[in-house]
Amino acid sequence: MATAAQWVEGARPRTLPAAVAPVLAGTGVAVFAGEPVWWKAGLALLVALALQVGVNYANDYSDGIRGTDAERVGPLRLVGSGVAEPASVRRAAFAAFGVAAAVGLVLAATTAWWLVVVGALCIVAAWFYTGGSSPYGYLGLGEVVVFVFFGLVAVVGTTYVQTQSWLPASAYAAVGIGALACAILVANNLRDIPTDVLTGKRTLAVLLGEARTRGLYALLLGAAFVALVALALATSRWALLGLAGSVPAARATRIVMRGTAGRDLVPVLQLTGVAELVYAVGIFAGLLVAAP
Repeated sequence: MATAAQWVEGARPRTLPAAVAPVLAGTGVAVFAGEPVWWKAGLALLVALALQVGVNYANDYSDGIRGTDAERVGPLRLVGSGVAEPASVRRAAFAAFGVAAAVGLVLAATTAWWLVVVGALCIVAAWFYTGGSSPYGYLGLGEVVVFVFFGLVAVVGTTYVQTQSWLPASAYAAVGIGALACAILVANNLRDIPTDVLTGKRTLAVLLGEARTRGLYALLLGAAFVALVALALATSRWALLGLAGSVPAARATRIVMRGTAGRDLVPVLQLTGVAELVYAVGIFAGLLVAAP
């Protein structure tokens, strides 16, 4: 039976910056527009965190029962390591999705009911990343869906529930956050190429090969900072405080581009997560300072 500490580790707390960052960035745009609604920002954060934990448990369950976690070199997986029953991990995933759905319903009821459909799509995407008979994460589509849901939907949605309007600045922030979220997944899949090949998991990294995957990682980080410049031009130069994220991003890129592999890539995931969080904090702080 898994201990409480193992359940916490299985939730992958180091991935939570990917949930916090889009809410910070989207709220920063709402602040700059002069229309922040802080309690809605708080609810959006709860939804994002619950979805992140849910997708982590769902991936643990689905990869575990398929046996693709048997030779992992990364952090603990509850099912793959045998410390928790698959059914228990599945229930934990559904419980997290239930929290996200309940809080999301409050946001929809106070904003627009069509957001229920968006929320449902988020949960479906979270489950079928590695769940179901044809998981899209095994078909090289994981990065695309992460960009859409952890970038575009999360950032633009956070801004929309507060302002109830579509703002170009929110789209620029969403592209940057989405690119960094994708980079985290690319680094993860780069690390797992050898074991994924053995188990038949055809991630984008497996399809591209090691050299191109390293290039894609660097490209995504570059795209994030180009998007930041576009955001600053659309709002205020104070948004360039997000450039602070380039410090951990540069360190991570050096590690990736020098050919590091296996467990030695774990720090890259951590540095990329820090880069995304600092990037978002910089945007939020900068737009808060520049707000009218």
